[in-house]
Amino acid sequence: MATLLWGVVFGSIGMGFFIYGKRQSAPVPLVCGILLMVFPYFVSSAWATVLVGALLMAVPYFVRL
Repeated sequence: MATLLWGVVFGSIGMGFFIYGKRQSAPVPLVCGILLMVFPYFVSSAWATVLVGALLMAVPYFVRL
């Protein structure tokens, strides 16, 4: 149940990143948004979902192109 809820949370955040990246023509938030929306399908552990999601959310802050 926790994995499903975390997947919804990170999918929603990923949609925000995707829309922002598309409107601003910024490739890093765009790619991170797509990855945030897709990765919960491939991760089965709640802890791994939180860890990967947090890392993907931090990438646009540190990587600027």
